[in-house]
Amino acid sequence: MARSALLNVMVDAVRKAARSLVRDFGEVENLQVSLKGPGDFVSAADRRAEDILRTELSRVRPGYGLLMEESGSIAGSDDQHRWIVDPLDGTTNFLHGIPIFAISVALERQGQLVAGVIYNPVMDELYVAERGGGAFLNDRRLRVANRREMHECVIGTGIPFVGRGDHHAYLKQQQAVMNETAGIRRCGSAALDLAWVAAGRFDGFWEQGLHPWDMAAAIVLIREAGGFVSDLSGGDKMFETQGISAGNETVHKKLLDILAKAK
Repeated sequence: MARSALLNVMVDAVRKAARSLVRDFGEVENLQVSLKGPGDFVSAADRRAEDILRTELSRVRPGYGLLMEESGSIAGSDDQHRWIVDPLDGTTNFLHGIPIFAISVALERQGQLVAGVIYNPVMDELYVAERGGGAFLNDRRLRVANRREMHECVIGTGIPFVGRGDHHAYLKQQQAVMNETAGIRRCGSAALDLAWVAAGRFDGFWEQGLHPWDMAAAIVLIREAGGFVSDLSGGDKMFETQGISAGNETVHKKLLDILAKAK
């Protein structure tokens, strides 16, 4: 595929940060980590990758603001554009040597998500999408899966961990989805799980307790792959509610109905 100048900026920054992550992943046992919160570890690799992304994106688009997992919100002189960045989605996987993690970068223009890049450097899977330009995995055009019957569908999710989320409510949701589908998968990186919906690997996905940087790039990917994305009430307030549901038109609607009945 021929990438736009914007996507080239994003891909170049992501690939540069990925080289640092891959080096650290190869020596994961030697990483020094600090405890940020219950079950939420921040590694030196995470911080280095974020520094690289911030430097590279700011160098090419110096006026754009940033919203970053570690550094928070950073205002720019251009208040119409904002990068939304997760330097390492799947930190727990990373620290345990599980090769399912990703770098995620999205661009927001005038409050609308217009481009997204998600990269798993270990598997060398690069997902890119730009509004109106389609979604791609390593230059292969993506479409969401076409299954319509829930008993044939595999649904991705995120499971709340110790000290986070409403475990009781989640278990009710999980049971409801289990009773209707071919299976549930929890892979440990929301960005990749959602990218796999765009790629047709998962038929749908839902999770609560996410941040904008966990899902921003994937929202663009799924929509450009012909999928539907909403909050868990069917609205468009994913960032505000921290909840997300995705799939093709039919699966998305059925998944929302199942989750609503589980309340």
